[in-house]
Amino acid sequence: MGVLEIREELHKYIEIGDKQFLNTLYKTAKSYIEQKKLDRMVAEGEEDIKAGQVHSQSEVKKMIDNWTK
Repeated sequence: MGVLEIREELHKYIEIGDKQFLNTLYKTAKSYIEQKKLDRMVAEGEEDIKAGQVHSQSEVKKMIDNWTK
């Protein structure tokens, strides 16, 4: 089944779904999207580490101290 067909079928399910179904689908979709975002952030962090773009503990402490001023 292609992406377009899946979207069309999901739209049909959304139209006929009851509140419990919609809440479950919403929570599942939201969780999936949030996890993809976190995965992307981790991958970017790993790329920074590989590229040597890191900060020492003392540098991080100074940055945090500056945020709170």
